[in-house]
Amino acid sequence: MTAAGTSITRSTALRWGIIGTGGIAGRFVADVGLLPGAEVVAVGSRTPERAAGFGGRFGIGRAHGTYAELVDDPQVDAVYVATPHPFHAEHALLAIGAGKAVLVEKPFTMDAAQARAVAEAARAAGVFAMEAMWSRFNPHLVRVREVLASGALGEITTVTADHGQYFAFDPSHRLFAPELGGGALLDLGIYPVSFAWDILGAPTSITASAQLIETGVDSEVATTFTHANGAVSTTISAARSAGPNTAHILGTKARIDIDRTWYNPTTFRVVAPDGTVLEEYVSHNEGRGMQFQAIAAERFIAEGKTDSDLLGIDETVAIMQTLDDIRALIGVRYPQEG
Repeated sequence: MTAAGTSITRSTALRWGIIGTGGIAGRFVADVGLLPGAEVVAVGSRTPERAAGFGGRFGIGRAHGTYAELVDDPQVDAVYVATPHPFHAEHALLAIGAGKAVLVEKPFTMDAAQARAVAEAARAAGVFAMEAMWSRFNPHLVRVREVLASGALGEITTVTADHGQYFAFDPSHRLFAPELGGGALLDLGIYPVSFAWDILGAPTSITASAQLIETGVDSEVATTFTHANGAVSTTISAARSAGPNTAHILGTKARIDIDRTWYNPTTFRVVAPDGTVLEEYVSHNEGRGMQFQAIAAERFIAEGKTDSDLLGIDETVAIMQTLDDIRALIGVRYPQEG
């Protein structure tokens, strides 16, 4: 049995500023707070009251009543963008324009066109930009990639993953409101879609089906991809029903079974065709695991990089294009698209 602990080696510590005061922002601040020497120095919101309230909850001393004030704060080295989907591109561009590195919550933007605009702006400005697809940086998935690289699974033939959560239907909730980028795909499906990309690379063909609800967004969506080596991947995502939330990677020599909840720190097993467990991995990390993307960003920036070795900006743009292609197949279009 192998296990991941909480021992962390860090090359430097950035001074983080947070754009947004919602639930995901709170989880990021809480997890980054687990790191020795970590600094979340400022928060920005649409109003001084919201910023001050969030800052008070998390002990953040600098609270800004506008996003512009946050990105212009000289005490801020890097900005974590945690606003709703439709504002990711706008706020990432705001931070980039101020010369700040950006970590942008998933999905990176609403569509591939916006993602390309952010990528081009970051390159032009020479600043670091990365999608906050935090699950990729969790130690158990780092270990999964090590197992794959070792050849222990043989040829990878199949990848499956699901992400289903129960939300009571409310047309104004971000999961169901088209003006907020609602739907299971962008909020939940991004996890298994990005996972399939991570393991097998770009899909060469895509099929998808979905159930659309009265607001016009997808409440359930299923995808099947084929990949360059002939392997297939499937994903299921749902916003009105809780799923097992597991993932599996099947190879000709063995398979990997990742337990619930596969994108959070969890356990997995490498299993031979006869059922023998070849390796069992157990996570022992504190928090949800969002701190590891911050560690990675700090390392990349300390090395003078403007892109991530693990989730490069071009891959993020291409994944957004995959999500665009899926939405075209299932008939979901957002008001912002005209």
